[in-house]
Amino acid sequence: ASRAWHTHIRTGVLPSPGQDRPVAYNSWEATGFDVDQTGQLRLARVAARLGAELFVLDDGWFGGRTCDRAGLGDWTPRPEAFPDGLRPLADEVHRLGMAFGLWVEPEMVNRDSDLYRAHPDWVIHTATRDATELRNQLMLNFARPEVEAWAHRTLDQLVRDHGIDWLKWDANRVVTEAGWAGHPDPDRLWIDHTRAVYRIMDRLRTDHPGLRIEACAGGGGRADLGILARTDQAWTSDNTDPVDRISIQHGFSQLFPAQAMAAWVTDNPNVTTGRTTPLRFRFHVAMAGALGLGGDLTAWSEEELDEATALVIRYKQIRPLVQHGRQYRLHGPDGVTAVHYASQDATEHAVLAWRPATRFGHPAPRLALPALDPAARYLDIDEGNTHSGAVLTRRGMDLRLPAGDYASRLIRLRHTV
Repeated sequence: ASRAWHTHIRTGVLPSPGQDRPVAYNSWEATGFDVDQTGQLRLARVAARLGAELFVLDDGWFGGRTCDRAGLGDWTPRPEAFPDGLRPLADEVHRLGMAFGLWVEPEMVNRDSDLYRAHPDWVIHTATRDATELRNQLMLNFARPEVEAWAHRTLDQLVRDHGIDWLKWDANRVVTEAGWAGHPDPDRLWIDHTRAVYRIMDRLRTDHPGLRIEACAGGGGRADLGILARTDQAWTSDNTDPVDRISIQHGFSQLFPAQAMAAWVTDNPNVTTGRTTPLRFRFHVAMAGALGLGGDLTAWSEEELDEATALVIRYKQIRPLVQHGRQYRLHGPDGVTAVHYASQDATEHAVLAWRPATRFGHPAPRLALPALDPAARYLDIDEGNTHSGAVLTRRGMDLRLPAGDYASRLIRLRHTV
């Protein structure tokens, strides 16, 4: 049922299902709000060295945005951070061979912004109630035609003026005290706001055919077919810890194909859990979706950068299987989980297996691969060994995972007979 649903989303929902999702680099965890042109250029050069295909400048580039209390709604480059605007950064990113992406949160506004001071009536709010701020922000009412027109005009100009190839469209709060003072049917805002968001995305993609959009909403919210019909992928969760991500991605993949699942490799210790894990393990977990990089690459050692470069190459080798193949979720003994991707003609296979914790006295785990043909034989592309399909489907494959906790392995198989 899950694979059938993936097929439906690819064939009837996603706007560009045949396109590979790029290996992305996002600056958020590296810089937070401490954003400037020099620092972003430094990150971009390292990201390009690692093989990233998309560089995304995240929050902090606009208005008075030096923290989350100000600036939302004022979508112009912050002069002290980008004295010549974003175009020099965009041009250098393009020169490095990457697409240029930008984080925006157009549905939201801070009280400390020029937009709110000019149009306080544009926010969603019931006049008889206090307006609750979440992440120090309020929500704009896109159901108002003038707000929709402002949002489209602002985003269209951003894309045109700065050579933007990718928008990360975020929405970091839920709706509270929903109301529309003076409107005869205030509940219409629930429907009309959403339809306005859809219209803006549709117009942007029509007017800028190469533009791609990533959906994000307070982490993994707003992952639904209405938004995925207009976006290329969704941010899965703000929790980038690889151990937690195994189960998060398992749940996400019940409904959505891997090409729609953004997954990052981030720093040690992890910013959300404080857990320290090997770089290889972090990569192998993130390679199960649309791979992204999100750490402070300028602080990585030369050994880490070389290892990351090699792992990005490995991901690109299996990307056609991960993003366009059939997916099988597997559970083995001793806490081993895996995901198996098969090409549509079932000749090429990739298996990503993980064991977060080692238990004493247990034999090396074997993992059954029921998606294979028992009558065929399979070449392990990296090891050079040939295996019986009957053995792999019933008794399973010896994973030969590294010793210790946070062990993982990528296995590539090819049908030979």
